[in-house]
Amino acid sequence: MKRWAIITTLLLMAIPSSWILSNDIYIEQVGDSLDLDIVQDGTNNVIGTSSTDVTLEGDNMTFSIRQEGNANTIAAVIKGTTYTGTWSFTGNSNTVDLLCSSTTTGNCDTVTLNITTTGDSNTFDFDIGETADASSSTVNFTLTGDNSDVVAAIDGQSVAATVTVDNSTSLATTSASSDEGNAITLNIDGDGDVEGNTVTLDITGGGSTYDVTQSGINDNYVDATFDGDSQDVDITQSD
Repeated sequence: MKRWAIITTLLLMAIPSSWILSNDIYIEQVGDSLDLDIVQDGTNNVIGTSSTDVTLEGDNMTFSIRQEGNANTIAAVIKGTTYTGTWSFTGNSNTVDLLCSSTTTGNCDTVTLNITTTGDSNTFDFDIGETADASSSTVNFTLTGDNSDVVAAIDGQSVAATVTVDNSTSLATTSASSDEGNAITLNIDGDGDVEGNTVTLDITGGGSTYDVTQSGINDNYVDATFDGDSQDVDITQSD
């Protein structure tokens, strides 16, 4: 008994601390009507990486994530026709990379994605439809915090994108605590249907940069409300 106790202790001492502090998830799934819920709480957690991501393939898919903590990472590829997701993040220095309908199997034809994040210095990169021209996309992004970078590219015929930002700073100058605001880039292309493509911005707090680009025939709309100093806003629309 003593000998086994000594061996167990040595093995625990040999395990790197990063293994104990992080949780890693890698998934490759094929099939319809998936309902997947992931909850991670802690630091340095991983849901897929750039080389070994989470790949979900199938129609009528629900894929929801909740991460709480700092320095977490998500890299996911969704291949399907209909996708509904609720993504919730609380923490700082997190990275999220989503490709919806990457190259094959459906084109993320109907997408409903709700993203809520509370924290600072986070990076989000969403590419929905890619070049597949999805027929309907509803994306709601709510960000509370400073110094985050959000890039969203949506290719579709009827896109409704809503971005709500609440950050604490009112100045554009970079401070020692890096609380200078956020950078939001939206690129929506595709020939809108009778409903057209719509972007709604509801911004509280200053010192941020917003770049909105819409292209494609038929109607494109931008409805923006800004409350704060030192905003840098560029809106480009073209047929």
